[in-house]
Amino acid sequence: MSENTLPAAAIARATMVQSAAAPTVRPASDTGATFAILVSLSVCHMLNDLNQSLVPALYPTLKESYNLDFAQIGMITLAVQLTASMLQPVVGLVTDRKPQPFSLPIAMSCSLVGLLLLAVANSYPMLLFSAALVGIGSAVFHPEASRVARMASGGRYGFAQSLFQLGGSVGSAIGPLLAAFVVVPRGQGSIAWFSLVALLAMSMLTYVGIWYSRHPSMAARRGRRTPPPAATSPVPRATVIMAMTVILILLFSKNVYTASLSSYYTFYLIEKFHVSVQSAQMHLFVFLGAGAIGTFLGGPIGDRFGRKPVIWFSILGALPFALMLPYAGLMWTGVLTVLIALVMASAFPAIIVYAQELMPGRVGMVAGMMFGFSFGLGGLGAAVLGRIADTTGIEVVYQVCSFLPVIGLLAAFLPKIDEKRP
Repeated sequence: MSENTLPAAAIARATMVQSAAAPTVRPASDTGATFAILVSLSVCHMLNDLNQSLVPALYPTLKESYNLDFAQIGMITLAVQLTASMLQPVVGLVTDRKPQPFSLPIAMSCSLVGLLLLAVANSYPMLLFSAALVGIGSAVFHPEASRVARMASGGRYGFAQSLFQLGGSVGSAIGPLLAAFVVVPRGQGSIAWFSLVALLAMSMLTYVGIWYSRHPSMAARRGRRTPPPAATSPVPRATVIMAMTVILILLFSKNVYTASLSSYYTFYLIEKFHVSVQSAQMHLFVFLGAGAIGTFLGGPIGDRFGRKPVIWFSILGALPFALMLPYAGLMWTGVLTVLIALVMASAFPAIIVYAQELMPGRVGMVAGMMFGFSFGLGGLGAAVLGRIADTTGIEVVYQVCSFLPVIGLLAAFLPKIDEKRP
C-alpha cells in the first residue's frame, strides 16, 4: 500500500509517535530567557538574605545599646527564624495548589517594612516585631522562588538550586561586611538605607512574576478544568517517611551547628582573642563567603555524582574540623571555619533536590519545609545556645556543638533513588 492510500488516522498516529520520540530542542532564545530568570532569582535571593543577615550582624551594636544578654540576642534570632519556619511550609503547600506569581514582590515589601521599623525601633519588643517582619518576608519568598528556579532549570535541578542558593549565601556574607563598615560606625538608624535594596529586589521580582505568569505550565493550569494527576514517588510511602525523617535530623545537625557560628562567632572571637568588632565581622564575612562557595558547588556535584554522596560527605566530613575548632588559635580558627563552611554548606542544595525527587509534585511544599525547618532549627538553636553561653561561657558552646556533625552517619539510611542526570 502506498503512502497516499494510508488512512488519515494512521498518519496522525505515526506523526504523534515520531514527535514523542524526537528529543525536544530548546530554542537558544528560550534558554537565554530562563537563565536570566535564574540569575534574577539568585540576585534577589542575595538581596533578601543580605537584609536578613543585617539582623545578626547588628547584634554587637544592639547588645551594647540596649544592654541585652545572650538569651535576649537568641530571642531576636528566634523571632526571625520562627516566623519563617512556621509560614514557609504553609506557603509552599498553598502555592503548590494555586501558584501566586506576584507573591514574590509582596514578600520583599514585607521585608522592607521590617527594615524601616528596625532602623527606628526604640524598645526590645519593637526589635522583636521588626525582626519577625523580616522573617515573614523570607517565609513567602523562599518556597515560591525555589519553585521558579526549578521551572527555569532546564532539567539541571542541582545547578539551578545551587545558583539560587549562591545568591542567598553571598547576601548572608555581605551583610556582616556592610554592618562592619556602615551600621557599626553610623548606628542603628543606618539600617534604613538598606530599604533601597529591598526596592530594587521588588522591581526585579516583578519581572520574574511576569515571566512566571506566562510560563507554559501556568497556561496549562488555567486551561485545565480538572487537577493534574498526582506524581508518584520512586520509593514506597513508608520509605519516603523514613527518608524525610532522616533528612530533618540531618538538617538539625547542620543548622544548629551553623547557628553557633552565624549568631555567636563574633562574640567568640572578641571574648577569646580580644579582636575588635570590625575584625570579628570580617572573620564572619570570610566564614559566610566560604559557605557561599560550598553552596554553589553542592548542586552541580550532586547532578554529576548523585545527591546522597554529597549529603553524606557534607555533614560528616565537617566533623574533624569541628572537633579541632574549640582548641585552635586565632589563625587556625579562621582556617577551620572556612573548611567547615565549604564542606557543610554543600549539603543544602543536594538535600532540597533529593527531597523534591522523593516527593514529586510537591515542589513548593518541600522547599518550604526544608527552608522553614532550617530557619526554625537555626532560631531554636540560637536561643538554646544563648542560654548555654550565659550559664557556662561562649567557649563551651563550641565544645558542645563540635559533636553535632556525628549525626551525619544517619545519611547511610537514605534510600537510593533514580536521578535524572542531563
